[in-house]
Amino acid sequence: MSIRLGYQMPNFSHATSPRELFPSVIAQARAAENAGFDAAFVMDHFYQLPVLGAPDEPMLEAYTALGALATATERIQLSTLVTGNTYRNPAMLAKTVTTLDVVSGGRAVLGIGAGWFELEHLGYGYEFGTFTDRFQRLEEALRIIQPMLRGQRPTFDGKWYRTRDALNEPRIRDDLPIMLGGGGEKKTFAMAARFADHLNIICNASELPGKVEALHRRCEEAGRDPETLETSFLAFVIIDEDGDRARKLQQELLEKQAAQDFSGVPAQSPDSQADRQFVGTPDDVAEQLQRRVLDHGVDGVIVNMVANGHEPGVLELAGRALSPLVRQG
Repeated sequence: MSIRLGYQMPNFSHATSPRELFPSVIAQARAAENAGFDAAFVMDHFYQLPVLGAPDEPMLEAYTALGALATATERIQLSTLVTGNTYRNPAMLAKTVTTLDVVSGGRAVLGIGAGWFELEHLGYGYEFGTFTDRFQRLEEALRIIQPMLRGQRPTFDGKWYRTRDALNEPRIRDDLPIMLGGGGEKKTFAMAARFADHLNIICNASELPGKVEALHRRCEEAGRDPETLETSFLAFVIIDEDGDRARKLQQELLEKQAAQDFSGVPAQSPDSQADRQFVGTPDDVAEQLQRRVLDHGVDGVIVNMVANGHEPGVLELAGRALSPLVRQG
């Protein structure tokens, strides 16, 4: 398993009607596959996120969508970025992602994180709990999920979850990858060192040198060679042959974000949002990603192209510009 170049679909608001929505999702997944992306991701949310739109904008249930994409694609890996652990029983989640792996012919990746969007928990009746609670739950979940993906039958009696001789059949492999997503240097990175094959680092680009250093420390503490843990960075990319149009789209996106209600979510200033954005012509974006991300020792990038990723030809443009960066060596 390797994810050097991934595409996250963060937005379903561009379809003119619900009936036209999923054909657009299929078109994007196929375009990413044909453009040389390694993986396609959907978010595991029930409401749209404040940085991307209003809560009532369209949002698909992740694993139903991924199961459908499995039958509409051939090579590209399929995952969430990332599954909210609080939304599913962990044994059931292991079964779900293993079924996706069977349906897709071995192309599933389990992306998982602790969960953070309180509004969804309140709306759907899931227990939100404290920050500490959510990370305790994630660690317990991984202690159940990892052995189930490897063909073992875990019996576990924890504070949050219990299993007894949990079966997980059928499987077509015993090495279905686990990808953690997040930026927490103590808890998330330590769990990645213990349980994960891949860590998607979610932070501002200027923070990356410190994050990479912290991850190496967590690996050392866990007795793991950091070279065995693949890394990627979640980048917000706005790419266009016309650099001025790309920058205009960025300005429109920042203005939309400034108008959103951010109550109950971590605050992000316009400068902080821009620190995660890579904007301009294909050459501009490639240079920025090389200098601001890959030069710091991160293996790959997962791009979120909320402004124009759904437009025909844009993913091909991105794949052509970015593939050479992550295929070196």
